[in-house]
Amino acid sequence: MDLSIYASFGALSSLYGRFHYYGDRVRMQLGAGLIFLSVMLLGTLLAILNTDTSVRIMTLALVATLVTGIVGGYKWHPGGATFAVFAAGAVATMPGEWINLAQIFVVTSAAALFSVILTATLGLLRTGSWAKVFRPIRPAVFQADWSVAVTVGVGALLAGLIGQTFDDDHWYWAMVAASVVLAGAATTSRVTRSIQRFIGTTLGVLMAGALLGLELPTLAVIGVVIVLQAVAELLIGRNYGVGMLAVTPLALLMVSLSNPIEPQILVADRVFETFIGSFVGTGVALVSAKLRTDEMRK
Repeated sequence: MDLSIYASFGALSSLYGRFHYYGDRVRMQLGAGLIFLSVMLLGTLLAILNTDTSVRIMTLALVATLVTGIVGGYKWHPGGATFAVFAAGAVATMPGEWINLAQIFVVTSAAALFSVILTATLGLLRTGSWAKVFRPIRPAVFQADWSVAVTVGVGALLAGLIGQTFDDDHWYWAMVAASVVLAGAATTSRVTRSIQRFIGTTLGVLMAGALLGLELPTLAVIGVVIVLQAVAELLIGRNYGVGMLAVTPLALLMVSLSNPIEPQILVADRVFETFIGSFVGTGVALVSAKLRTDEMRK
């Protein structure tokens, strides 16, 4: 089960392109799989080399910036760098060995490709043509708004640096929360998402604590993770706060599968780091909006 987290993040490739035609969706999923593979290799390398926590935080902030630029530039859905920061941070804070690099390459790649195969198979059943399945409709035009990407990177960096002063194990959750808040370009949506993120997470950890306290068998935990991911995908687009009721226990169960820890510690760290990330993200969003307004008035 120590390899389960590699498979879980690779499987997140399946979330990309839900509103797009099969050819575009396959292209997005392949790109997302490549990003997850790359950032997890990078995060694990940081753990293997036992780099200082500040170096890991700065590296993840760079990941947040680059991935936000790539995803936004190609107009992928879902947008932002949330999953990439989560993946890189999770493995960067776990004990690392050189063999883990090979394990990530095999397991994460296999999970991502499995997601693509499922998408392609569904497309074939609906269209009856492989040509239609793999033919993209939208051109792969890259137009990134690097100002948004840099804002996300700065927010993630500040959240991580503040978070690690209180918690040396799960500081990356603060970076994830900040990345979520700053993913949108509009200040109103950023602030709204910040509030929804914190409230949804706070309520979600109660569910997570109950599930972790049951000490379910491994296969049962895997089953719960599958159900939660499906529920999260159904809810997240309708109301972000409600969706977090499924996302939060999903994330904690994913981490606990490969790196067991006391439920009380896991739950407390999640709420505290999410508060830090949401607070920092909101502050950066407001400052960014003020700077844009001042620039427009000149």
